[in-house]
Amino acid sequence: MTLVQIGFLALVFLAVFAGVFIMLRLSTRGAVRQRIDSLSGAGIGPERPNPRKSFVESIVKLTSPLAKLSLPDEHWENSALRQRFMNAGFRNPNAPVIFFTAKTVLALALPAILFLGLNTSGGKVQPQTLLLYLLLAATFGYYLPNVLLRRAVSIRQREITDSFPDALDLMTICVEAGLAVDSALARVATEMSLSSPVLSEEMTLVTLELRAGGSKEKALRNLALRTGVEDVDALVSMLIQAERFGTSIAQSLRVQSDLLRLKRRQRAEETAAKIGLKLLLPLIFFIFPALLVVLLGPAIIQVSNALGPGAG
Repeated sequence: MTLVQIGFLALVFLAVFAGVFIMLRLSTRGAVRQRIDSLSGAGIGPERPNPRKSFVESIVKLTSPLAKLSLPDEHWENSALRQRFMNAGFRNPNAPVIFFTAKTVLALALPAILFLGLNTSGGKVQPQTLLLYLLLAATFGYYLPNVLLRRAVSIRQREITDSFPDALDLMTICVEAGLAVDSALARVATEMSLSSPVLSEEMTLVTLELRAGGSKEKALRNLALRTGVEDVDALVSMLIQAERFGTSIAQSLRVQSDLLRLKRRQRAEETAAKIGLKLLLPLIFFIFPALLVVLLGPAIIQVSNALGPGAG
């Protein structure tokens, strides 16, 4: 074994040993604390510590120095990245620390793993090519959390967009039945908890802001800001204008719900119309060659045997 291979194995051993040691340390500390609380009676009641929360907090404390390497200097709380955290539903204050820690760790770990892997494989790589590979690995590791965050935002916004017309229909029925907008939002939040927990959570936050004494306009604008969905923004603008100019909220909700149903139907028709184009590439590159081999293969073999050197 070469020196590089021995160093690679030693690095893997240290990494695994450190991970197991940290896990055992955290789990042992939680078990001891839980035993002490059970004996003293301090863990009885609603303030019993959550092991999962304490584990996340311990991880955040251990990785916070790494997060400072990629954390922006100032004013990042008001940036577009902070808004994407809200759109993805990450409201935990430790989420930015974990995000920037992942960026730093991946940007440093992927090039190191690639370098050790190329050295242990025995292949000869030119220094310029090796440097290019390392830069690409570091770039991929640094921007991978951004891609995952964008994916989480897209999935959450798609769920809100798909379930929002049904919630708006229910809200229209509640308002036409005589409920106020605040009560209608609370009722819709309760009824939508099974079909769409994400939208139910957002509407519940609106009702909590209203109960805390916040203005209706600010609570609705916060809803549009948290979701980042165009349909929710249009509804918020409509409700604010209807309340400001004194128009009928029930009639405005009816028009808005009809518009959202039409948009959802158009999106479904658009998706169905794209199926033929999406199936074109698999048909050309995967299905048609297999059919040609199955149908024309025996005929080609017979013709080649008939026209071969020994045919005469």
